[in-house]
Amino acid sequence: MQTYENPDLKNEVAKDNALKEFIVNYVGNKLKPEDGSITTEMVVEVMSKEFPEFVLALAEENFIRGYEQALTDVESELPQKKTKKKKKWLVI
Repeated sequence: MQTYENPDLKNEVAKDNALKEFIVNYVGNKLKPEDGSITTEMVVEVMSKEFPEFVLALAEENFIRGYEQALTDVESELPQKKTKKKKKWLVI
C-alpha cells in the first residue's frame, strides 16, 4: 500500500503576521531545530501535543466536509431516474 505524503508539510513557515510569528517562535523554542527553520509539519506536531482539541476539531470538520463532498459527487454520477409523464386525455 502506498502512503500519501503531503509535500506542503515540508514548507517552511514564514513569519508574515503576528500569529504566525508567535507560533513559529513557540515551536522553535519547543523543538530547537538545528537549522532554525520551522516547517508546517513541526507546527502540526507541536499543536497536536499542546492543543489537541484544536487539531481534532479541524480534522473532524475536514472529514465531514470531505464525506459530504464524496456523497454529492456520487449522487451526481448516478443515472437520473426518468419519470414517466402521465398523459392527459381530453374528454369531450
